[in-house]
Order: sequence, then structure tokens, then C-alpha cells
Amino acid sequence: MAGGLKKPVNIFKLKNLGEPKEVFNWRLWFAVVSFGLLGAARGIDEGLISGAFNSKDFQKTINYSSYNTVDQANIKANVSAMVQIGSVAGALFAFLICDRIGRIWATRQLCVVWIVGISMFMGANGNLGVIYAGRFIAGFGVGQTPVVGPVYIAEIAPASIRGLCTCIFTGFVYLGIVLAYFANYGCQVNLGDVSHARWQVPTSLHIMFAGLIFFLTFFQCESPRYLVKKGEDEEAMQVMSRLRHLSPDDDYVVREMTAIKLSHHAEMEATAGVGWFGVLKESFGDRSNLYRIGIAIGAQIMSQWSGAGSITLYAPDLFSLLGITGTNENLLVTAVFGIIKLAAAVACALFLVDVIGRKRALLLGITLQALSMIYVAGFLTAVPELGVVTGYKLTPAEEGPSKGAIAAIYVSGFGWALGWNSMQYLLTAELFPLRIRAFCTSLAMTFHFANQYGNSRAVPNMLLPTSSGGLSPMGTFWLFAAITIIGGLWVFFFVPETAGRSLESMDRLFNLPWYKIGLHGNQDAEARDQVFDEKQMRAEHDTATAGHVEMRSRTNESRV
Repeated sequence: MAGGLKKPVNIFKLKNLGEPKEVFNWRLWFAVVSFGLLGAARGIDEGLISGAFNSKDFQKTINYSSYNTVDQANIKANVSAMVQIGSVAGALFAFLICDRIGRIWATRQLCVVWIVGISMFMGANGNLGVIYAGRFIAGFGVGQTPVVGPVYIAEIAPASIRGLCTCIFTGFVYLGIVLAYFANYGCQVNLGDVSHARWQVPTSLHIMFAGLIFFLTFFQCESPRYLVKKGEDEEAMQVMSRLRHLSPDDDYVVREMTAIKLSHHAEMEATAGVGWFGVLKESFGDRSNLYRIGIAIGAQIMSQWSGAGSITLYAPDLFSLLGITGTNENLLVTAVFGIIKLAAAVACALFLVDVIGRKRALLLGITLQALSMIYVAGFLTAVPELGVVTGYKLTPAEEGPSKGAIAAIYVSGFGWALGWNSMQYLLTAELFPLRIRAFCTSLAMTFHFANQYGNSRAVPNMLLPTSSGGLSPMGTFWLFAAITIIGGLWVFFFVPETAGRSLESMDRLFNLPWYKIGLHGNQDAEARDQVFDEKQMRAEHDTATAGHVEMRSRTNESRV
């Protein structure tokens, strides 16, 4: 028997799932990193745009000073959020092209669109219409990344490290943020604030990453699960063999491919000949799938309105609000903020998401985020002049709490990276059956970008004083704190633990009664898995025994 099961050598997993040591090989990690780089698309934009917009040269180029305070807030919000509007369309488009031309070619086309949009933005020469159009087109490419990247990674990763592999995508979000923050800081210090290079050099990070990802796709294979879906079983077997670094007839590869094909064939038989209407009917007409959609969409709404994403986008402005003065100091503090979020994402990927599980990591992150938001909101309540009275300077008694508020922003970033920002991609990528996975992931990411747009577009106006129609900084952070707490309660009661489960076994989890899924789902589903595995083993044993008896009977007949 080729390649019998060997003791796994992988410390970053929830439990022993029996993978041979060959499974954790360089080809797998190369593929995961190549598609994980797609996460940098969002991170780079979130980290760059606020610093670029605050460049005096950029403001001069668009004649920013000629507008009143409210118009300035609207222009800043529009420029910053235009990528999110484009991303809504990109996320909707992603499932069509991802299922039509495959994960590899979908990645190549989004890289081209991304580069075209950023090139328009950089060459707009102050024309706000071209700036908006360029950022919308770039968003159309960027919006496809959280659909294509996590779906591909989840489809090639072994179950025991699927959380780790998918969180690598999240880690690259923060790598993009860190590079963007430091690019802004370095160009501010070394190039000054009066040349186009001050904001165009950092913006070129977009083109560098898009080009690198496009190049790396030529060294990768299509997802085996996608190939099975297209009926190319032989090629799927070869790709899985290559990814697992095992021969095609190895027990592990055969078993994994058999499970994928059986699951897909069962889906196809249940929905034969119904086309796109069947995808919609299966998504919204099946109780278990509807529950999954509810989790995926709920995660996007709760995470985006918890406020952490807008803190990343407008970090320099918020640090100024809390008492950081000076452009260089502000950008440096912002860059350190990016490093902290990157460290949290790495910690989550390596030591938490597959070790303590998705749900515990998410609740831990939400708790840190909620405590931080409450502290910042309390500080702004105690010093209501901040963000309301122009040029207000902190008193000596207020400087200590101000530093505490800045530290709380750091803690909120750590909690965000540990919790919501990792789980909103991971849960979405692993919840759904193969037939509807791309569509449901696109649907969830559409809500992701729609809510991200709404939040990022609203925050500059929300921070305005109540006299100007805003909530004031104090009211904005109290709102974020309340939504974060509500999100934590929702996760506790309704989101199940999915760590360690194969993608094909999710059905047994979500076929439980709805009131059991969130609190007790994984335990009950594991018991069902054991029963299912025992039945499957008995069936395989009975088949083998029957075959052996038939062979002996034929042998005896030939002798007679």
C-alpha cells in the first residue's frame, strides 16, 4: 500500500487528524503564500490613502483648501471610500468569474484591473473625477481578493491547518498596512511634503504587489476542488498529489479526493439541471445554508461597524484627535500601530486559530476591542473639547489619560487582528458546500465592502461636532463600543466552532437544530462524525469482504 499514514509533524493544529508528514511541504506553503499576498491589496490601500490625502502636495493638487469644513470632510470620505464602492461590485463579480474561469485566471484578471485603476489615480493630475474613477476601478480589482484568495487557500489546505493557512491571508493584510504606513512615514521624512513623490512613491506599492501576485500565479496549479467541480477528476488527482507531496495512489490522497468527489456528486444529484436558479435556491431555500449565510453576513456587519476598520483607515487623524501633534510623530505612531496589528495577526494564525479554536480567539479579540473602545469613549467624554474646539491643547492632567487612550487604540487594533478581521475571512471561506461556495463568499464579501464603505464614508462626518450634524468623537466611540459588545453576544450564542473539521463535514454541523449550532454544535457534530466514520468503515469492510468472497468463489469455480 503506497504511503501509509505516518505521525504528523505539525505543532500548529487543534488536534491530530492523521495527516502524513509529507502533507506539510514547501509546495503547499508556496501556494498559500502566493494567494495570501492578495490580502495585501486591502491593507496597502487602507494604510496609504489617509497619509497620501494628508500630503500638502496632494491637497494642493485638488485645491482642498478652497472648500469649507463639511465639504472637506465629504471629499476626504469620498476619495477614501471610493475603493470600497468599487469593491462591492468586485465582490459580486468575483463569484461569476471565479467559477467560470477558475481561481488562477480570476487572480490574473483582478491584478490587471487593480493596476489600471491605481495608474489612473496616480495620473489624475488633481482631477477629482479621474481620482474617483481610478479608485473605483482599483476597488473593482481589490474587491475580488477576499473572495478568490481565501477560497483558494481553504480549498487546498489540510483540515488541521486550514485556519493557519487562511489567516496567512489576514497576515498579509497587515503586512500591507505596515508597509504602507512606513512608506508614508519614510517619504514624509526624506522627500518632504511638497512634491508629487511624497504620495506617489508610496502609492506605487499597489503596482508592485499586483505585479508580483500576477507573476506568481504562473507557478501555481488550479484548485483540486474547482477541477472536480468542472469534471476534470484526473487532473484534480494529480494536483492534489502534487500539493500533498504524495503519490496519486496514496491512501491519504485517495481518501481526500474520494470525499471531495462524493460530496460534489451528492450536491450535483440534489440540484441537477437547475442552473443559476438552483444555486440561489440551494443558498436561500435550504435551512442549513441559510444559517451559514446569516453567520457570514452577520460577521461582516458586526465587524465593520465595530469601528476598528475605520480606525485603520483614519489612524493619523484619530491619533491627532487624541493628542499626537506633528506630522512626523503622527505617522510614526501610526506605523507602530500597524506593527502591533501585524503581530496580533501572526499570533492568531500560529498559536490561536487552530489551537484554541476560531470561536475562543474571536471572543478574546472582541473583548479586548470592547474594553479599548469603552476607555477611548470615556476619555473623550471627560475631555469633550477634543475634536470640537479647534486648536485645543491638553492640560498636564489630561496628558496621562491621553496616552492611555492611544494605548487603547493599540489594544483595539490587537483585538481586531486577533478576532474579527481574521475570522470574517476564515469563517466565510470554510462554511459553504463546494457548489455554492464562490457565490456565498462573494455575497458575504459584498456585504463586507458595502458596510466598510458605509462606515469609512460616515466616520469623517460622524466625528464632526453635533452642531455640524455629526455625533462628535465621544458619541462615535460610544457607538463603536456598543456594537462591539452586541457582536460579542451574537458570536457567543450563534457562531459555532469549526476548527478541525473538513470542508465536506460542515453539513453535519449545520444540519443540527439551529439552537444547538452556536453553543453546542461542534460537540454534537463530532459525535455524528464518529457515527458516520464508523458506518463508512463498516461499509468499506463489507465491500472488501464481499469482494474477497466473490474472488474466492470464482477461483473455486475455475478449479472445478
